[in-house]
Amino acid sequence: MVLSEEDLALINVLQVAPRISWSDAAEVLGVHATTLAARWDRLRSAGAAWTTAHLIGDPKQMCLALVDVDCEMRLRAEVTAELAAIPDVVTVEEAASNRDLMLTVISPTLEQFTDNVLPRFKEIRGLLKYRTSLGTRLHSAGNAWRLNALDNAQQSALQVLAGLDGTQAGLRSGAPLPASHLALIPFLARDGRASAADIARSLGRSPATVQRQLNRVISSGLLTFRCDIAQDLSGYPVSCQWFANVPPGQHEAAAAELRGLRTIRLSASTSGRTNFVILMWLKSLADVMNAELALQQRIPDIELVESAVILSRAKRMGWMLNPDSTATGSVVFDTEGVAVL
Repeated sequence: MVLSEEDLALINVLQVAPRISWSDAAEVLGVHATTLAARWDRLRSAGAAWTTAHLIGDPKQMCLALVDVDCEMRLRAEVTAELAAIPDVVTVEEAASNRDLMLTVISPTLEQFTDNVLPRFKEIRGLLKYRTSLGTRLHSAGNAWRLNALDNAQQSALQVLAGLDGTQAGLRSGAPLPASHLALIPFLARDGRASAADIARSLGRSPATVQRQLNRVISSGLLTFRCDIAQDLSGYPVSCQWFANVPPGQHEAAAAELRGLRTIRLSASTSGRTNFVILMWLKSLADVMNAELALQQRIPDIELVESAVILSRAKRMGWMLNPDSTATGSVVFDTEGVAVL
């Protein structure tokens, strides 16, 4: 499958405002709303792009862990499948480096990670060893990455409309949502654009009731919505992650410099042998060296200890992926979990 410029522009709109109405999106793109809806149905059905929602959790308590895994070569597929079945393990990747698999784990608390997630690793047949570094501060994440497929006029129009989009920035009330409202979250995890009518049919509730509940869930600020794209179709098919050291006291300045690079998918301060991790999506392997030069120029004191090119991805932010990076349609989620990357 090859994405057209029109496809990429639509995905870009949904990256900024995942639940924007088709009529508002039509105003931005100059295309009829029914055409956009049909185009999105085609992209979603093919697994080329998808929208989802995650509980954010308490930023002061959430635990972000980056875990390197070594496993028996003949059991790698089985180990990968069992790891991907753990809700807190939101991303599973195979790397061309001195580890077999790279995991991103997001748990509500450090205790949840220590008491519930790590013991499951030890039960997996074929998993030989794991090494963990903990995120001490998340500077930027994949939900902020953009295709940059819109012209200046479209971007300006979208910014105005996105300011009215409640999925972008809600105020956390601190009050827990009742169980009746939490029941909506699995539907939003599978489809971030799920309508009240769709959810009502599945739950056997009245559309009016679900609409009120959906409005409260969205406005609570407890969820973050995002639009993802199959990486191989994005124009940036190569993932590279760097493990680096940045002098203490310079992490915020380094993160600010990195935000100027549109290839950045993740930057975080970490514990462990290195104290800073950077993930980029690139156009080619040749761009790895160009990226390293850009990092050195923007952050002169950075020490790039190791780079790891991703060979394949089995799971990204809860979504199971096909070998070609398209979504299978299967989502592994936990309504008590947190996922913001």
